[in-house]
Amino acid sequence: MKFGKPPHQVEVNTATKQALFQAVRDRLTTRDGFALATLNLDHLTKLPVDPAFLAAYHAHDLVVADGRPVVWLANMAQQPLELMPGSDMILPLCALCAELGVPIALVGSSDAALEGAAEALKARVAGLNVSYTHAPPYGFDPAGAQADAIFDDLTASGAGLCFIALGAPKQELFAARGRQKAPTVGFASIGAGLDFLSGHQVRAPKIMRALALEWLWRALQSPMRMVPRYAKCFAILPGLMVQALRQR
Repeated sequence: MKFGKPPHQVEVNTATKQALFQAVRDRLTTRDGFALATLNLDHLTKLPVDPAFLAAYHAHDLVVADGRPVVWLANMAQQPLELMPGSDMILPLCALCAELGVPIALVGSSDAALEGAAEALKARVAGLNVSYTHAPPYGFDPAGAQADAIFDDLTASGAGLCFIALGAPKQELFAARGRQKAPTVGFASIGAGLDFLSGHQVRAPKIMRALALEWLWRALQSPMRMVPRYAKCFAILPGLMVQALRQR
């Protein structure tokens, strides 16, 4: 399904978990790199006003629905999508990598969070090989020389899948550039997923996620940062609903 108005439109091109994991399996097996983005309302507020972010999205091979509003809009358009939050995809993707004998890499967040996330992943996924971790410094440029050095190190490490926790739009810009600079590596943007694994951030309880209230939990945890973000998200919903109805 397509979201937004041309020329700022993006498409969720991978509708189900089965389709996603089959595509990732095929690419990991052949060591054909890819970039995976998880579309949510926050991204849809940024894409029309950030040409670089939009171009990065268009360079991604796989785009899934991250966030219940995206899923609800797809249902309105009678083009159903499965909910696939980036944080929920980490463990099953790691299990797939362990099964195939493909090492993974972790980029973003902080050194402490990456160390904790790596330990948690290896404890939960038997046989998982974390071959590379790197926490870029503050002010990191995903299109700069530091990024190019990371791509070289990623390739040398043998990692087949790199989880990126830099936040939007940096992680998507990094992944899009990685498609060119490290063509044997798959890149998956997962936001705060590594911080959740390491315990550096606390994710909403399952009951709140089941009731589609994770946004409220995050707003209460960090109101100065999250309330303005969610206000922008709610503001674009009416227009997206009209577009969804037109796509029926």
